[in-house]
Amino acid sequence: MTHPEISEGYLSGYAELITEVSATGRRLSRDELESRRALGERAAEDGHGLRRLVIGHLSATRAVWAALPAATGSPGVRGPRATVDSVLAATEQAVDAFAEGYERARRLAVRQEEAAHREFIDDLLHGRSDPGRLSERAERFGLRLAHAHAVAVAAGREAYDDAHPVTRRLATAFQGRFGERHTLLTTKDGRLICVAPGDQDDVLRFFSQRAHQVTDGGQVAVGRPHPGPGGVVHSYEEALSALDLAGKMGLDTPVLRAADLLVFPVLTRDRQAMADLVRSTLGPLRQARGGAEPLLATLTAFFDSGCVAAEAARRLSLSVRAFTYRLARIHDLTGADPSDPMHRYTLQTAVIGARLLDWPAKEL
Repeated sequence: MTHPEISEGYLSGYAELITEVSATGRRLSRDELESRRALGERAAEDGHGLRRLVIGHLSATRAVWAALPAATGSPGVRGPRATVDSVLAATEQAVDAFAEGYERARRLAVRQEEAAHREFIDDLLHGRSDPGRLSERAERFGLRLAHAHAVAVAAGREAYDDAHPVTRRLATAFQGRFGERHTLLTTKDGRLICVAPGDQDDVLRFFSQRAHQVTDGGQVAVGRPHPGPGGVVHSYEEALSALDLAGKMGLDTPVLRAADLLVFPVLTRDRQAMADLVRSTLGPLRQARGGAEPLLATLTAFFDSGCVAAEAARRLSLSVRAFTYRLARIHDLTGADPSDPMHRYTLQTAVIGARLLDWPAKEL
């Protein structure tokens, strides 16, 4: 016996078709196969499982076979060999066409779902949709935008999309650890993205650690939690800015937190003032033989090493004597002494500004 819903909805005309084939021995026509495909598409759209549907076809075939006119041939065989072959061939054709239509509908549904998911991600991360409508769509993808959310972004040596093995490996680990939490794991512009409730720092820590591992040492940045649909955009932009800052400042920390880097946006909030500081403080370094870059690298190493000349010299593969000569040359050109606390603060701020503004490669 077949399931009533299957026999009535998706096996329409199948019994009559098999009965006719058993009498004539013909193969199914193009129109008959297309009707089977259409039924398969409808079954997929209605959410039925293919396994149960195939079993329904086989059960219907058995029922038709039992009702066929009395057979001839050897005991235990219902009908001649030709009838057996015809029925089995027709069943194979019908089930194959039905499964083809089913799979075609499933592929279309997957593509539509992927398109809807990608559109939602773009709108979520760029704030291009009405907040109310965006919140409604977010529920479908497991987010509740009425709460505060934070975004973590991981950048590796290659670009990642939702089908990349690295993305799938991370998603599997994520699902195994957290199950159905209100989080979103996705990709955007070749980067791995995690959107999580702002009070679930364990999720962001896990993502940061695993993303760093699966991207073979890629850097991860975590934005601050912000409320509402616009909060996701804000946190995402903070994470991107942190990655950009890391590139400019040479920060190699595996995980960057926007909350720990707030001093840098403050320094560059008045870009013109920072540019003036860089030009007036470091501009004279251009007069040095070889230009400003070697002396700027000297100051960078000095400040990065905690103003310890020996450590800074080691980082630059210089002798301490050669390094201190460079510091003296900087003093001569700029009038600012790196060993003087007040001058040191001005020089260090100017060096940070130079790195943020890409000076001297770019004119200010």
